[in-house]
Amino acid sequence: TIFYTALYHTLIHPNTLNDFNGEYPSMATRETLKTDGTRFTVFSFWDTYRNLHALMSLVYPDQQSNMVKSMLSIYDESGWLPKWELNATETTTMVGDPAGIVLADTYLKGIKDFDIEKAYEAMRKSATQLENNPLRPGIKEYLSNGFLTTKNAGSVSTTQEYNISDYCIALLAKELGKKEDYKLFSKQSTTYRNLYDKNLKLLRPRNPDGSWYEPFDPLAGANFTENIGFIEGNAWQYAFMVSHDTKGLMKLMGGKENFTKQLQKVFDANQFDMANEPDIGYPYLFNYAKGQEWRSQNMVRELVNKYFKNTPDGLPGNDDTGTMSAWLIYSMMGIYPISPGEPFYTITAPMFDKVTIKLDESYYKGTELIITRKGKIDGKINKIKVNGKTHKSYFIDHSDLVNGASLNIDLK
Repeated sequence: TIFYTALYHTLIHPNTLNDFNGEYPSMATRETLKTDGTRFTVFSFWDTYRNLHALMSLVYPDQQSNMVKSMLSIYDESGWLPKWELNATETTTMVGDPAGIVLADTYLKGIKDFDIEKAYEAMRKSATQLENNPLRPGIKEYLSNGFLTTKNAGSVSTTQEYNISDYCIALLAKELGKKEDYKLFSKQSTTYRNLYDKNLKLLRPRNPDGSWYEPFDPLAGANFTENIGFIEGNAWQYAFMVSHDTKGLMKLMGGKENFTKQLQKVFDANQFDMANEPDIGYPYLFNYAKGQEWRSQNMVRELVNKYFKNTPDGLPGNDDTGTMSAWLIYSMMGIYPISPGEPFYTITAPMFDKVTIKLDESYYKGTELIITRKGKIDGKINKIKVNGKTHKSYFIDHSDLVNGASLNIDLK
């Protein structure tokens, strides 16, 4: 019941803007334009880039393609990709520059029936235009320092968001053969490291002169309270939000053991916030620490059972246009798109004996993706097989699944 309720929730937004005859109000001018396809609206990208659009790409690639084409139409009409678009109006709500993450993720997953050069041009514009840039406030400081300082609101959080976007530009640049851009944006994507305090093992705001902001309270900012450096969260809830550079963060923290201890602290100290996006992928990060994958399996199962119920208050909080529900769907199926922009999933214990995804053969070679679970319902993963062959990793490429696959997970 909660699985299919969540699926329903994920299909509410983005929703259709155009009338039956294809007419819709254009971005910026609101003049009446016409589409031959579907013009989508309500792009809550700060939330949805993390998992919802990946789910659409996997299960509903035709709709995801139309969403991407809508994003590019918005670029044509307004000169910018959407940030948090609502009814043909840009609200500029939240921080970061997330649209490009969705574009890269979609293309690299094999949905390529849109103008990728235009998409790349739009992504690069938001990452490089120094004046009158609505998508990247503070861009001059970000490019000169490599990070934002306390003179910009949410300096740490925003630096992290820009880093993830830059990484996705680098991924797409590599795919398109743009070697210099690949080098440039790859380098830019890890500048959050300048905000890492090795004593606290946390990210921390810096002042414009480069000094650490004082007095610093790592707990400040939780539950939407005001703080310096972070948006809708605190230093613990943002400590690991570098999905594209988890291995780099592990090295910063001094290796696998320190990384695991610090990550476990987030949960033990009750700092994990299931109701908000910055730390939504944290339960899966133990999969990066070999031998600690069981922690992810236990944590995901525990969070599903604790926060998602068939009751009036059966969600952890605002569903954020389907993001919380997408998290649940993936978590119950046993896979999760842990690094937005990169076409792979990490694996956990499925909560169903069998899940069948009918694949859209217009986009994918396979007809079905079948995920099965055997063994104890509350057990730990003992063996993973793909198409009958042992799979030794807790990560699997998108292409391996959509070519038609059976993913078998044995628990003991």
